[in-house]
Formats: sequence, C-alpha cells, structure tokens
Amino acid sequence: AIMLAFRKVFPAASRSASRAACASGQRQLRDSISAKPKWDGPKSKEYPLHVAHIASLTPEQVTKVMDLALAMKADPHAYKTALKDRTLLMMFEKPSLRTRVSLETGMTQLGGHGIYYSLADSPLGKKESIQDTARVASRFVDAMTARVYTRQAVNELIANSTVPVVNALDDYAHPCQMLADLLTIIEHRGSYKGMKMAFVGDCQNNMTYDLMRLACLMGFHINVAGPSDKGFNVEWAVVKECEELQKLHGGSFNISNSRDEAVKGVDVVYCDSWMSYGIAQDERVERFKALMPYQIDAQAMSLADKNAIFMNCLPAVRGEEQTGDVLEGPQSVIYDQAENRLHAQKALLTLLINGFDFKV
Repeated sequence: AIMLAFRKVFPAASRSASRAACASGQRQLRDSISAKPKWDGPKSKEYPLHVAHIASLTPEQVTKVMDLALAMKADPHAYKTALKDRTLLMMFEKPSLRTRVSLETGMTQLGGHGIYYSLADSPLGKKESIQDTARVASRFVDAMTARVYTRQAVNELIANSTVPVVNALDDYAHPCQMLADLLTIIEHRGSYKGMKMAFVGDCQNNMTYDLMRLACLMGFHINVAGPSDKGFNVEWAVVKECEELQKLHGGSFNISNSRDEAVKGVDVVYCDSWMSYGIAQDERVERFKALMPYQIDAQAMSLADKNAIFMNCLPAVRGEEQTGDVLEGPQSVIYDQAENRLHAQKALLTLLINGFDFKV
C-alpha cells in the first residue's frame, strides 16, 4: 500500500527525472572536485603554471606580479575577495617564520584559506609517494606551496600536480623571495633597469642561484663573490642556465673571489646566512674561516654607490655575514624585504589561480 501511494505521488517519469538529476548532480560534484571546471571557470592554456624557480616565470609575468603587488599593498581591501573560497596547501619540511606567516596571512586577506601541513608529521615521499600526495592534494585545494630540503621533491610535486605548485624554498631556488626583493628594489629605486647588484658570501646557495637567474631574466647585472674553497662555488648547471637566460633577456653576471671588486659601485649589496638550515654545526668553524673575509661591513658598503641599499632575506646574524651597524644602518631595507613577502606572494597566488589576465 505504501509503495502504491509512493508511485501515485511520484510517478515513474518523475522518479526517472529525479534519478537523472541526482546522477547529474553527482557528476557535477565529481567534476568540480577533480577538474574544477564549474568552480574555477575556464582555464588559460598554460594552466597550471608552476614556479620551481624565478625563471619559471617570464619577464612579462614577473612585471604583472610586481604591478599587482604594488596595487594590493596600496589598497588591500580592494582585493579582499580575489581568492574567495580558495584553499592553499602549505607544506613545510624546513622551519619557517616569514614564509608561513606571510602565506597564511595573505590567503586570509584575499578571502581564502591556508592550510599549514608539517612534513615532520608525515614526511614527503615516505609513507606515501610524492606522486600520490600531489595527485590527491590536487583534488582538494587550489594551489600548493612546498618549503623542502631538495629540488627533487619540488620537481616531483610539479610533475604530478594538476593545480599550481610554488617552490617556497628548496636547495636550488627561492622564487617567492626573489619577487619580494624585486618589489623592494622598485619601491626604493624606482626601477631595476640598468641596476648593478652584488651578492657576497656562500655562493653554493639557493639565494645566490635565484638572484643570478633574476638578474639574467629581468635584465640587470649581478656580481657574485665568495671563497674559492670547495663547497662555496656556484653549481655549473646554474651557470649554464644563466648563460641561456642572458642571451634571451639581456641580463648579466660575473663570479669572482673578491668582495671589494664585487661591491664596487653597485646599487644593491646582498648577503645571506652562512649557516643555512641543513648545514651541520660541526662545519661552523671551518666555514667561518673561509667566509669572514666576505663579511659585509661599513668599509664594504663605502665601496658601493653612495645611494646603495643593503639587503638580507633574513634570518640574519649580527657579526657574521654582516656587521650590526650595516644591518641596522640607514641603507638597510631588510624589514621592507620581509614585509614584501606578503604582498608579492598575494599577487603571485592570485595570478596563478585566477590567470595572469586577472582584474578586480
């Protein structure tokens, strides 16, 4: 009797239509999770664009990031829904302050959400392959960042992800820092065109590598100087990368073992920690013997252009890679650099997720 009543109220045609609608809804839900056509709208032909290092972007794309970052910094409330309901998965194998706080704050300011995931709890590639992690996470989130020890981990995430992946630091590159640095240079100098930069210290370093790429990509010159000892030299693969970039874009680089020659007349003096994460403490004494002649002090800054700025991506140790008076001096822009991680990353993520033709 109940079934007869049900069939009278819901005739076969109506039930069939209901089942079809349900199946259609399930397909739409499945599609929205796996391919996200309805959720994100049509994608540009280059989607997903991944950022393994700064030269993963074209000069035109870097310029768009700079323009949007400046606009976001000037009027953050105008962009408070730019990433509404979007989710960023932030994977961390290395400790972090600036990277985590700036990414998480940025997603909140843009109307989205950042998920902090510590790889100490579930090491990447151990319990589950990186391939599976990337493919599964791509079903859940709109973009991923990874702060890890090796370039191999970043490359494997990129190879298997269907959403944008940004290298938030590995042993080969630090593209988010490059964007923050370029933004800082634009604010303080007005332009990077025709600029000369010096990086001094440990040259076998992700910061050295990406600063060299940045110069060759964006058309300015960089001098790199450090000890000739084994373990401090720029990797040959990076030299070859930069040679190709300078042919295409007009930037240039020079590598030497002289601090004073490197900083002479430059517009930007840059150094980085001598004891980066992953370097064993028992190497400290020998490393410092080799690196102390490359410390940036007042005498080194006096050789640079009189309007030169001093940069360090932090953390910095007074009395090591630079003296305290340089770090705290009037030419230092280190805290502007740190703040600009927020604005540069907000712009980058907005363009990677929404497309480089994004407009408010």
